Formats: sequence, C-alpha cells, structure tokens
Amino acid sequence: MRKMIEACPSCASSNLTITEVTCDACGTQVRSRYQPSPLSVLDEEQQTFLLLFVRSRGNLKELEKTLGVSYPTVRAKLDELIDRLEPPSAVPQPASDRTAVLAMVQSGQLAVGDALALLRSNEAPATPNEMTGDNS
Repeated sequence: MRKMIEACPSCASSNLTITEVTCDACGTQVRSRYQPSPLSVLDEEQQTFLLLFVRSRGNLKELEKTLGVSYPTVRAKLDELIDRLEPPSAVPQPASDRTAVLAMVQSGQLAVGDALALLRSNEAPATPNEMTGDNS
C-alpha cells in the first residue's frame, strides 16, 4: 500500500485533510474530516528508525548494535527525526507588531538596534514609555 501524500499535487500546500477511510476487510466506508498523523511526515526509513527506537526503549547504544552503525550515526538519525517532527520554532511576528516597531523607530522612540533585537526575538513591542524607561 502506498504512503499517504504529504502535499497537494495541484498547489503543493501541505494542508491536506483525509475525508474517507475504508475497511479493507468488509469495504465499509466512513466519510468525515480527519487530520493526518504527525508521524505521516516521516519517510519509510525514519518510520523504521522510530519503531526501532521505541522497541529499544530509547537506548541509543542498543540501537547502534541493532543497526550496525556508529553512535554518531544513530545520534544524527535521531536529530534528523526530531527536526522533522518538531514544528518550526520561529513563529512569524504579526505584521501589526512589526509596523509598531517600525513606527517607533521612525518617531525616534526606539533605536534601530533595539528594533532589530525586538523583531528577531518575536516579542511584542513595549509601549513607548516602557522603551524609554519613562514611567511618568
């Protein structure tokens, strides 16, 4: 059986929804809206590695022996798996926050370096009084 597709063949969007499941034994079909498993993004090799990892109870030395590879190779495969399963850590900052930071720079309430630091850290900008330390 083929692996489920991960992206739309028409527009390449990865926001796919499963709408039908079928029982191989009796042919019953159920239609609804289902989200794919987070593990569906893994290729066959990564899925196999994950199964072996679970069966070894996370013991990387045991996995090293099972796979017949070095410890750094096992570690690299695990890191690759983690990277594939973790959502991106950098959440885009809302345009309104960026606009507010730029407006503060333009009005002289915020230094360019401070603005860059804010934009890079994805923090919401403080009020002008908080930026200048003026609490009056």
